[in-house]
Amino acid sequence: MYRGKTISVVIPAYNEEEGIRVVIERMPDFVDEIVVSNNNSTDRTAEVAESLGAKVVLEKRKGYGRAYKTGIPAASSEIVVTLDGDGSYPPEEIPRVLDFLLDGEHHFVTASRFPLKSGGSMQGMNQLGNWALTATTLLLFFRKIRDSQSGMWAFYSWVFPKLDVRSDGMPFSEEFKIEAMLHPEVRFGECHIDYHERIGEVKLNMWSDGFENLMFLVKRRFGVK
Repeated sequence: MYRGKTISVVIPAYNEEEGIRVVIERMPDFVDEIVVSNNNSTDRTAEVAESLGAKVVLEKRKGYGRAYKTGIPAASSEIVVTLDGDGSYPPEEIPRVLDFLLDGEHHFVTASRFPLKSGGSMQGMNQLGNWALTATTLLLFFRKIRDSQSGMWAFYSWVFPKLDVRSDGMPFSEEFKIEAMLHPEVRFGECHIDYHERIGEVKLNMWSDGFENLMFLVKRRFGVK
């Protein structure tokens, strides 16, 4: 419990056996529940997470968004925080994000990685891709945001059912933020965090995932399904 609120941390994971151990072991003591959404991993991700006390839910259908659509409803706390299973979003930053959520009376807060504290935490081409997608989000939706692709969020559990988030893939991240920014009942905020180099194998395909995200933004803006 943190400042009188129960906290669940939801982590989507596909073959993150090495990283998930580090993430869970560094989790703040006040976290009430850790939910790992196992996206049909072929390694020991699920076993490692369970051995460290996490609640593991299985989502056999592949996809970043698909993992979250299974993991978030499985959380039982008042506030949900999300992290990746590769250690790139430090669990030590959770109090900073929660304080921003609670002090600012926000309902949904996304954590911005930019400006990066360590240039080595993200490759230059990935930084450029993030900049391009964030700029496109600004141009299309007229909402101020610094990091449209961030995977660390904190939000009240009642928020998720109110949002019409459809993507099962990587665009889930930007769609989730857009839906929160546009919803009349949701107060949206953004705060800066530190960001680390990931543990283990990179799963992101910079070009195909970047193009998928870009096309999704255009289709979402003009109502193309």
